[in-house]
Amino acid sequence: MGRKSRLTPEQWDEVERRHFVDGESVSALAREFGIDEAAIRRKISPKKSEIRKLAEQKVAADAKSKEITRIVEAMPPVMQAQFQTLTSSLTRISQHLASAAEYGSATAHRLSALAHAEVSKVDDADPLNRESLEAMKGVAALTKLANESSSIALNLLAANKEAVTKLNEPPAPEAPRIIELVAMK
Repeated sequence: MGRKSRLTPEQWDEVERRHFVDGESVSALAREFGIDEAAIRRKISPKKSEIRKLAEQKVAADAKSKEITRIVEAMPPVMQAQFQTLTSSLTRISQHLASAAEYGSATAHRLSALAHAEVSKVDDADPLNRESLEAMKGVAALTKLANESSSIALNLLAANKEAVTKLNEPPAPEAPRIIELVAMK
C-alpha cells in the first residue's frame, strides 16, 4: 500500500478538473498544490488513456453514423421513410422496455420491503403457530411477486451481460500508429 496522499479527494478533483477542463499545466498545478509533478501524472495518466479510448470510440461511431447516413440518402424516398419509421419504432421499443424494467425493479423493491415487514410477524419461539404460518404465507407470496416483478430487468441485464463484459475488457495491444509517433516528437 502506498503513502497517504498529501491532497484530499476534493483537492485531487480540483487538480483533475483544472488540468482536463481548464487546460492548466501539470507543472503549474504541482507548484500550487506543493506536490511532485510525477504524483499528478500518476493520478491522471489512467484517466487520460480512458478519455483517449472514449474519444477513439466516439470518432469510430461518428464515422459509422456518417456511413449509414450516406447509405440511407442513396435509398429511394419510400425506403428512406420505411427506415425512419423502423428506427423510430425500435427506439420506442427500447425506451419502453427500459421503463418496464425500471418499474418492475421498483415494484420488486417495494414488495420485498413488504415481505420483510411481514417477517417480523413470525414468532421465533413458535414459528408453526397459526399467526406465524399466515405471516410466512404472506412472505412467500410477496417474495414470489417481487421475483416475478424483477424478471424484465433481470432479463435485460442478462441479455446485455455479454456486451457489458466486452466493453469492460481491456483493449488488445496495438502497434504504435504513425500519428502517435509523430505526436511524441
